[in-house]
Amino acid sequence: MKCELEKEDFWKDPQKAGDFSALLGEKEKELNFWQSTEKEISSLEEERAFLSEESSDFSLEDKNTALNEMESKIEILIEKLKAKELIVFFQSEYDKSPAILTVKSGAGGKDAQDWADMLLNMYLKYFEKKGFQYRVVYHSPGKEVGLKTADVEVDAPYAYGYLKREHGIHRLVRLSPFNVAGSRETSFASVELCPILKNDALEIDSKDLKIETFRAGGPGGQHVNTTSSAVRITHLPSGITVNCQNERSQNQNKESAMRILKSKIALKMEAERNQAERNIKGDSKEASFGNQIRSYVLHPYTLVKDHRNGFSHNNPQEILNGNLDPFIENALKNLFN
Repeated sequence: MKCELEKEDFWKDPQKAGDFSALLGEKEKELNFWQSTEKEISSLEEERAFLSEESSDFSLEDKNTALNEMESKIEILIEKLKAKELIVFFQSEYDKSPAILTVKSGAGGKDAQDWADMLLNMYLKYFEKKGFQYRVVYHSPGKEVGLKTADVEVDAPYAYGYLKREHGIHRLVRLSPFNVAGSRETSFASVELCPILKNDALEIDSKDLKIETFRAGGPGGQHVNTTSSAVRITHLPSGITVNCQNERSQNQNKESAMRILKSKIALKMEAERNQAERNIKGDSKEASFGNQIRSYVLHPYTLVKDHRNGFSHNNPQEILNGNLDPFIENALKNLFN
């Protein structure tokens, strides 16, 4: 691949050259990972052989200390390899892309808006645990509590690949904190995923756009930059609407919104050409009974269950604290279920 860089006309097409350089960088990074892993495995094998052959030269305490250190190194190595194992399931051309994750409250009033806020925080905690870079680009709070809708831009290797199976309706069953009788309530929220595509070549006629500006509302806090001028852009032919309020200036918000809008339009065009929208973006279903992909039950028992493959976990609080790996991994490994 490096031979391409040496061609005289390589940089005549900056876009193509940049994409090729990025791909080369990814391949070199991947190669470095496996070379480094191979060295780690060889080193551990040599260390184990040495401890076995020269065991008489060590005290029992020193030998146990060395074995414990080896065990820790092996566990770390296993975790690294488990993460790489998932790449086998990233076959879509979109899987490497950054992503936009949208959380919307559904049926259930205050409880649903509170649940949407809980769900958003679950994902933010997951991103932090994974070291994923993210930005909340739009956050519309509920009238009294919780969240109506929020858009999060996730910029990490394979962001869309990791998150695409989270697309769907999420159901919560609990004792309502908003009901005087403290009765059990069922609430719904939807999660939508869209890859952010490289679509600089996509041209949109300004006549097809409705651009509105407004002051970011709500209580502010960690998700909302209340000093910014928010921007809403609607693509009239498709009806696609994008909001952005994260940036400091109106122009920056407009640029971010246009980038996301272009991705959504390009994805819709691709889906229409291939008649594969279900595989790319998933179905858009009403956030209500019968449509959920996952249930989080806090009362009368505790359980989180994926209804697509039956996988479950009996500690909802652990999942809500961002420990999503069991469900992310299981959903990817059951991709075609």
